[in-house]
Amino acid sequence: MSSIRQFQVTFDCADPERVARFWCEVLGYVVPPPPEGFATWDDFDRSLPPERQGAGFACGDPSGVGPRLYFQRVPEGKVVKNRVHLDVRVGTGLVGEERLAALEAECARLVALGAVCERVLVADDYNESCVVMQDIEGNEFCLD
Repeated sequence: MSSIRQFQVTFDCADPERVARFWCEVLGYVVPPPPEGFATWDDFDRSLPPERQGAGFACGDPSGVGPRLYFQRVPEGKVVKNRVHLDVRVGTGLVGEERLAALEAECARLVALGAVCERVLVADDYNESCVVMQDIEGNEFCLD
């Protein structure tokens, strides 16, 4: 019998703390407390060698159910479409106009936080509506 393993989702980005705080707002996640012996994350960050300062930041589901998200600084910018993306489930159980209204309301909230709406995919004979978006550094995600 296999066991269930925890996992985290890691994002490559230019500004880990900024992107982490964006996703906290999107998902209702929180930044964990700083390591023992440090009053703040800034204090911890200043204790690192200069090349490691600001290199990573994390956030997590306050209920402990969802995966931890980790954001790591990389030197290169985003070039191509993500091979993996998050689906933010805001329309679960809704159909038709009610689903589309819920997706559009959440889309507007996230655009106000700096996200970009790429396109709205309206329901067809096989799929319900969804919205394709980008976070503040251009990483694709969907409102589903």
